[in-house]
Amino acid sequence: MYHWTHLELRRVFGITDILSEETAEDIWNRANAMLATDDFRCRRLVEKFNVKVICTTDDPADDLEYQIKMAKETGNSFKVYPAWRPDKVINIDRDGFVEYMNRLSSVSGIECADLASMMKALTSRFEYFHANGSRLSDHALDTVPYGKPDAEAAGKAFCKAMSGAALTDAEVATYKTYVLVELAKMYKSHGWVQQYHIGAMRNCNPAMFAKYGADVGFDSIDDTCIAENLAKLLGAQEATHDLPKTILYCLNPKDNYVIGTMLGNFQGDGIPGKIQFGSGWWFCDQKYGMRDQMESLAALGLLGRFVGMLTDSRSFISYPRHEYFRRILCNMLGEWVENGEFPEDYKLLGELVEGICYNNAVNYFEMKVD
Repeated sequence: MYHWTHLELRRVFGITDILSEETAEDIWNRANAMLATDDFRCRRLVEKFNVKVICTTDDPADDLEYQIKMAKETGNSFKVYPAWRPDKVINIDRDGFVEYMNRLSSVSGIECADLASMMKALTSRFEYFHANGSRLSDHALDTVPYGKPDAEAAGKAFCKAMSGAALTDAEVATYKTYVLVELAKMYKSHGWVQQYHIGAMRNCNPAMFAKYGADVGFDSIDDTCIAENLAKLLGAQEATHDLPKTILYCLNPKDNYVIGTMLGNFQGDGIPGKIQFGSGWWFCDQKYGMRDQMESLAALGLLGRFVGMLTDSRSFISYPRHEYFRRILCNMLGEWVENGEFPEDYKLLGELVEGICYNNAVNYFEMKVD
């Protein structure tokens, strides 16, 4: 937090003071005064950091009103595309599933009466997202589900959930796996990238959850084993040649070597780096976590194909964490060169760094960049 906070203060606001009890109020006042000026409007901040593409996080039922408006504008130096986040469709075991299906029915114009009609509604929304520039999905898989992706069994689980009855663990796993496999087919056929964020334990403090609700900071790292189910899930997608380009993020560093070795099982389709090990995420997007992820990838896979850092913050002043990442990457490579573990070839090093920090992502996501 010290690194992030002071890098953001310096790069965004030009404030070089050390944050402390004595300086906090003055820094707060100075920063807020700047935020009230035109130079600190959201678009100006995006331009300041030379951002080329932003992908928002959007539910399948979202109308994408503002992304559509921005796509019609001229003169912007950056693109804004929606990213598909269908967690509420997947999480059949969560409260609010029936209400969400009613919303999906309303938005799509297709009543989600059974699994088949729900998939038609979901496909309709997927096509809408694709038409409006989306090429990227994201899934929060707190644990990796796997049950045989059988349509009949998944359909029974869906109808049971819509009736309000509780599902067994096996029914939940079957439904989730079926939907994830069907979504993978859509992604593959349309050239999308799917992302799996694995390993969060959410809402750990029941008293705080009752008081404030979800997503207010009482989350942690889960230590559930993921290797077997992840292999089966990706294998089910690959079995029908429907495994799309995929980025795997793990929140628990114990799984770095699991992910690092899982990549090699499913590369192919003539796509270099088709299956990616995502950058250090959430609790791990700090110096030690980022370096641990990159060292694991370098030891077990191909660092040169890595698509690099992401900013999944909702803050427009969070872009300096990309600089933070670049510094960590270059420091790591510099140490390898000094230790004789990597050649002192500055053309090669430059291509490696430029690839990880920009070029690989442009090529991998295949989104239009001006």
